[in-house]
Amino acid sequence: MPRPFSVAAFLSLLLLSACASAVPPSRLAEYVPPEQPTEDLTTVAGRQDLQAALVIISEMTAPEGSSPLPDEAMRQLADNLRAEISRALPVSIQDVLYRDGTKLKGRGTAAWQELAKETKHPYLALVVMSSTEQEYPVVLKVGGDRHAQPGLRRDNWSLLEFALLDVKNGKVLLRTEARGWATLDRPTAPDINQFYPVIYLRPQEPERRVWPPAYEESLNTLRVVSLNRAAERLGMKLQNIWRNLLQQQASARGID
Repeated sequence: MPRPFSVAAFLSLLLLSACASAVPPSRLAEYVPPEQPTEDLTTVAGRQDLQAALVIISEMTAPEGSSPLPDEAMRQLADNLRAEISRALPVSIQDVLYRDGTKLKGRGTAAWQELAKETKHPYLALVVMSSTEQEYPVVLKVGGDRHAQPGLRRDNWSLLEFALLDVKNGKVLLRTEARGWATLDRPTAPDINQFYPVIYLRPQEPERRVWPPAYEESLNTLRVVSLNRAAERLGMKLQNIWRNLLQQQASARGID
């Protein structure tokens, strides 16, 4: 018969899985209002890529929000985002800026105009980054089914919200989002390191595992893995959006 806290953990996991699509909640509207004018990206992008600055806002104010990434991890994430955006869209990222969201929230176009003057680029690729975590007790198997160790399971849900802004004309060229989910299993004692800690990609890739370099680094590694997974999905989503825009444009012109 399962132990009581194992049943509780299972029920908690079901509940968390059901609401994962809304965790963390969207915050893009606090920086780019939905009523802000939009324009088709295909009408702006010509033969040359748009020169843009990437602006990353770390939004960690949600309930149960995770801690911010260390500087080096943030730089690596920025490099990944830069590559994914440039690969998917006719956008060339020239600079990367990290900004405190509290100074930009609710200011709309005025805030972006200041950033555009600072970077001297008329386009901004905005990414609002948020991450939420929850931890609960589990039983970890050690050496197959022969042994068990009390441990903790921590789920991390990450959200990257993207908007491409034409600052000069005060318009939004594109907006979308992508999510990542990863789970960390670790024993309550740090001295069992043959199998744990281990990170699983979720929800459909439990076979893909990542082993943190050290027990003490496991929480940061979990956040990096989850956010980088969201960055991969963002790149794929942007690529599909751009391809669909081009197909719609071709259809409007009567081109097969």
